Amino acid sequence: MIRLLHTADWHLGATLQGWSREAEHRAALAQLVAIAKERAVDAIIVAGDVFDSLNPSADAQRLLYDTLRDLRAACPHARIALVAGNHDPAGRLEAPRALFEMADVMSIGAFARRDGVFDARPHLAPIRDAQGRVGAYLLALPYPRAADLPVGCESAVGAVREAYRQAVDSARREIGQGESGGESGMAPLIVTGHLHVAGGLESEGAERRILVGGEHAVPPEIFSADIAYVALGHLHRPQSVGRDTIRYSGSLIPMSKTEIDYAHGVSIVVIDDAGAVAVEHAPFSRSVRHLRTPATGALSIAELEPALQALDLDPTDPIENWPFVHLAIRVEGPAVGLKAEVDAICEKFPLRVVSMTVERPQAHTPAPTPLRLAERKPVDLFREAFEQTHGVAPTDDHLGCFERLLHEA
Repeated sequence: MIRLLHTADWHLGATLQGWSREAEHRAALAQLVAIAKERAVDAIIVAGDVFDSLNPSADAQRLLYDTLRDLRAACPHARIALVAGNHDPAGRLEAPRALFEMADVMSIGAFARRDGVFDARPHLAPIRDAQGRVGAYLLALPYPRAADLPVGCESAVGAVREAYRQAVDSARREIGQGESGGESGMAPLIVTGHLHVAGGLESEGAERRILVGGEHAVPPEIFSADIAYVALGHLHRPQSVGRDTIRYSGSLIPMSKTEIDYAHGVSIVVIDDAGAVAVEHAPFSRSVRHLRTPATGALSIAELEPALQALDLDPTDPIENWPFVHLAIRVEGPAVGLKAEVDAICEKFPLRVVSMTVERPQAHTPAPTPLRLAERKPVDLFREAFEQTHGVAPTDDHLGCFERLLHEA
């Protein structure tokens, strides 16, 4: 029996409206290391988007190396594998390969080819239990960039399907050759993927549609039934797609307001000696709160300060522990000066406002009769535009200002 810890979408170096996420990342990664040690896992798989940027900061890179050190100390025999996602600098994950190998860490940035044919050897590694027995093999495949895909396919989906077919076939040949010398049977195969698989639920505003060629997603059927487990990255919601053994572990922390209610964590995968696979989601506790204020609907300016007081925030908390707050404000007239009013109220509280939506009452008016522009008076156009923008009619002062500007023009 072997145990895997599947994680992805760390996005180290990410910020939220300019605020650092390092404290959240460190807290989440500390929990990841603790879970890996407690469960005595035999492999840790990071399925892409290790970094948030193609040019990660020194702090982000240091956090990766600190985490790899802690994982190696917590799980001395475990296979550790990183693959590049669409956010990652593939070359930077490939370049330190010799140093990573000294710590028994796989780091894969691109598909390897030899004489134009996929070469499974750099991507393939045995996963051994604590007694050193091979319990499975890992085929670590990164996000497939255009240069990684075979030519001559009719579509991007077809090219990804063919790339995975070639990779799995090559891996099976390598495993068969390796096992002919005395290993027992054909061990289960675990494959990684940093892709949008059809049927997976997206997080609005957080995930790019990344498949090359203008197509959106690949079907789960590209992963053949003889693959024991597919460790996916890219979508931030923990979920299985197509079948229980094709799974997104989800991101470490919320990356947008649409992810506030996700149970972020890692997937623990157990493959028994008969090849049966069991998957469990191990959630994290959140070190920094992410709040919608209000939870539903919207607040008027007059209601904002009492609502923030009701959050009962601790003014002695260090700033890195202040909650991130997403506001919804209801206005019924012009919004001139609204942001300044909101800022003045929020500055009284230990919180970090990272988004604000403005909601207006919906006006139900009959559709206007189409007219040619030459038949319209400028002041009428101004009045209609003002009402559509602010939800109320312009005052005499607004109309007077418009008439002066019109005269000057």
